[in-house]
Amino acid sequence: MADPDADRPKEACGVFAVRAPGRAVAHLTYLGLYALQHRGQESAGMAVSDREHLTVTKEMGLVSHVFDDRTLATLDGELAIGHTRYSTTGSSEWWNAQPVYRSTGDLNFALGHNGNLTNTAKLAAETTMLPGTVASDTDLMAELLALEVEVQRNRKVPADDLLAEAVCAVAPRLEGAFSLVLCDTDQVIGVRDPNGFRPLVLGSLGDDWVLASETAALDVVG
Repeated sequence: MADPDADRPKEACGVFAVRAPGRAVAHLTYLGLYALQHRGQESAGMAVSDREHLTVTKEMGLVSHVFDDRTLATLDGELAIGHTRYSTTGSSEWWNAQPVYRSTGDLNFALGHNGNLTNTAKLAAETTMLPGTVASDTDLMAELLALEVEVQRNRKVPADDLLAEAVCAVAPRLEGAFSLVLCDTDQVIGVRDPNGFRPLVLGSLGDDWVLASETAALDVVG
């Protein structure tokens, strides 16, 4: 039986990001996502980097079901992004859970997204994705970023700047309402649509930085 709510607009997803060397970033991300749970209950995930490896963990279900103490203890790192999903495009299946992971050359990155794009057909034409095969807006953006990383690499952009330069090139081509959090092994990046239709707030944690969909997630991590 078809889902009567499948084509209806949904409320939101929740995104969170933190860069805090010396702190338990996976636990901080868990707390942030828990505070954002009302924004999405279909799946939860996080990407954690120890500056050498980027590990993505995501599953269907609530934050507390996906991340127990044992799982969090294995996610040691200095920076992380997290996501709770309430689908607006793409089916409610594991492969649409976020963060989305991409590897291109020696650069690995992850992307979490809240919102909707309105020019997906145009953007998909810039990729090798076949019509009708784009799983979600997030999947499409990750593909665009991976392609742009190669463009920037061919321009001899330093490795540490590849993701940031790719984001700067791709973001102006996105139309719609969105906020994004991204990370590679060394940095966290936040993006919001020019009109600020989807929230993304910045907070500090001492000398460290946090991004989140709502201030409630900033409050809970201190």
